[in-house]
Amino acid sequence: MLHYSTYTNSKSKPWVTFVHGAGGSSSIWFKQIREFSKHFNVLMVDLRGHGKSKRSFLNAFKKKYTFTSLAQDIVDVLDKEKINSSHFVGISLGTILIRQIAETYPKRIKSMVMAGAIMKLNVRSQILMRFGNLFKSIVPYLWIYRLFAYIIMPKKNHKESRLLFVREAKKLYKKEFMRWYKLTSDLNPLLKLFRQIDIKIPTLYLMGREDYMFLPSIKQISKSQKLSQLSVVENSGHVVNVDQPIEFNNRAISFIRSL
Repeated sequence: MLHYSTYTNSKSKPWVTFVHGAGGSSSIWFKQIREFSKHFNVLMVDLRGHGKSKRSFLNAFKKKYTFTSLAQDIVDVLDKEKINSSHFVGISLGTILIRQIAETYPKRIKSMVMAGAIMKLNVRSQILMRFGNLFKSIVPYLWIYRLFAYIIMPKKNHKESRLLFVREAKKLYKKEFMRWYKLTSDLNPLLKLFRQIDIKIPTLYLMGREDYMFLPSIKQISKSQKLSQLSVVENSGHVVNVDQPIEFNNRAISFIRSL
């Protein structure tokens, strides 16, 4: 079972579940907890091998890592807490896991806030993945992670996000990093499937204006999905909840409350 934390609100029934990205942990949502818990019950999970889930999964290295199994980890937490359905907020790779849950268990998701959403890999990101595959066995994994973080979040105003993710990545074991990295080989066919199927769940794509690797594709995808909308935050990169937390909180909470 994943490690998780709950923040209950006696005046509210809806739940909001937060899903972080690869290399992070639930700690990346520290600028969201206070505001969201004023309106909703909040569930924060640490993905397999991340944060405080690392100890729980030390003996699970033999388990195959797939997007389906990683999404099932989150559903298992919902089941334990008897949460029939929840609004979901995700960042980066966390948005892929939320979309996977929507594919398998659509009734468990009331809405999706997809921040720094990854729904298509552009040429630059595919080259980056191939570079990582070539050197992941001979170069320290933190070097690769730092390079990725700098390319995806290159500007001065992205520094806090970049340092936060690198700091969290230091807590991963190398074997754990490798298992997550192997998932990239499944990304293209999975994302193609996601783009082809409109699951008709209310979705807010919350993207930074400077998220140059992923924003262009989200602009196109959001137009093709009936219940989706795009909100672009100025002066923000890939990790919009850290770069511009006030805007992120206001827009995400307004979207969820409107439903």
